[in-house]
Amino acid sequence: MTLTKTILFPEIEKVIRAFDFENITAERKIILQPLIDFIQNKATNQQEIRLNLICTHNSRRSHLSQVWAQTAAAHFNIKNVFCYSGGTEATALFPMAAKTLEQSGFKIKTIAIGNNPIYAIKYSDNEHPVIGFSKTYDDDFNPKREFAAILTCSQADGGCPFIAGAEMRIPITFEDPKAFDNTPQQAEKYQERSLQIATEMFYVFSQIKS
Repeated sequence: MTLTKTILFPEIEKVIRAFDFENITAERKIILQPLIDFIQNKATNQQEIRLNLICTHNSRRSHLSQVWAQTAAAHFNIKNVFCYSGGTEATALFPMAAKTLEQSGFKIKTIAIGNNPIYAIKYSDNEHPVIGFSKTYDDDFNPKREFAAILTCSQADGGCPFIAGAEMRIPITFEDPKAFDNTPQQAEKYQERSLQIATEMFYVFSQIKS
């Protein structure tokens, strides 16, 4: 049986075509390899692949990682991939992170407002949206077992020596675009970080053999 390939929004496809895996350093590829191995092992054994992307506040890097990882899985037709995100504390998905995803072609709808808004983030007309809101990594919304915990910031990596239920703990840290909030470079730096995360997540899923 041939699996139908997910059709991403054209704007996202245009962004993807500009990715160059040659720009990922050899050192960085070594850091990404444990995640490739985890996903490949699950895919080979036809098991569900659960990834929980974790940062301190679950406001920027962990959400960007969650959304791009889910999109990469769809692009490369890797089935049964479920991406989540969480923090060591809950705050809110930072509006600039959502705006940055919109600029890359994602369609975002606010489905609840308040101090911690909830967003539906779509990458394809026919796929379930990623539900984006800030939560702790062990929130009931997230998996309790049989998942990989991917630490996307050094603070969470240092502050979470043990994550209950995780089969594997994988530090893949990114610099925080928050450092450029309220500066003229804010939009540029958020886009730069988003595209770095996207390129690396697409590289990871490009390595998976079905």
